[in-house]
Amino acid sequence: MKHSKVGSVMTSDVVQARYATPFKEITRLLNEHRISGLPVVDPDDHVIGVISETDLMTRQAEAEPPYQPPRRFHRPALSKSARRRKAKAAARTAGQLMSQPAITVQADKTIAEAARTMAAHRIERLPVVDEEDRLVGIVTRRDLLQVFLRSDEDIRSEVIDEIVVNAMWLSPRTIDVFVREGVVTLHGQLEHRSETEVAVRLTRQIDAVVAVVDKLTFRFDDAHMRPEVPEFHGVADDWLRKL
Repeated sequence: MKHSKVGSVMTSDVVQARYATPFKEITRLLNEHRISGLPVVDPDDHVIGVISETDLMTRQAEAEPPYQPPRRFHRPALSKSARRRKAKAAARTAGQLMSQPAITVQADKTIAEAARTMAAHRIERLPVVDEEDRLVGIVTRRDLLQVFLRSDEDIRSEVIDEIVVNAMWLSPRTIDVFVREGVVTLHGQLEHRSETEVAVRLTRQIDAVVAVVDKLTFRFDDAHMRPEVPEFHGVADDWLRKL
């Protein structure tokens, strides 16, 4: 099966900042391009950090109000996160304001891998890098949704060609495949129960498949003949479909 790659949905023209980019210039860039974040790169275009609206708000929220009278009591020691917030409150450049290290994804990774990275780190965008970790694009949650724009007929053709014929070595008429709004329904009778499970599992992995309705039957139940192997699921399976 061919999975859509990050490079096919990313934005190549990336709004970016340098380490010394002033605070006001960052604000102007975000406002002018109507974006909520941007990567910070070094002179060789390596991503060294990311700035989001949250970083800007932290700066404003942590800044002390003007004309505040001096405090006479002893301040308790600040935690690491509190020290980081306090440093951002005084930030004047992108390098001082950015969050680091930057979480990135390579252009040849699949959309599912990018979604898992976003879900694991609870972020909304990922700088995309090449094999030398240089910035080549950026991908957002909205970009990942493009994979679900595939037509039902396109999905049906892939199920038949890539799974029924190429993966399972069956006649294309062995399984009847119906697709509506991304929901795939499988009808037919196979020799073994394990084959029906393989067909359903592989169908679920196809790009743009929202759900699979299993109406397959089998002649022989071979469940007792297979060793029990724990099944692993991706952390972003449900997250991506709920976007």
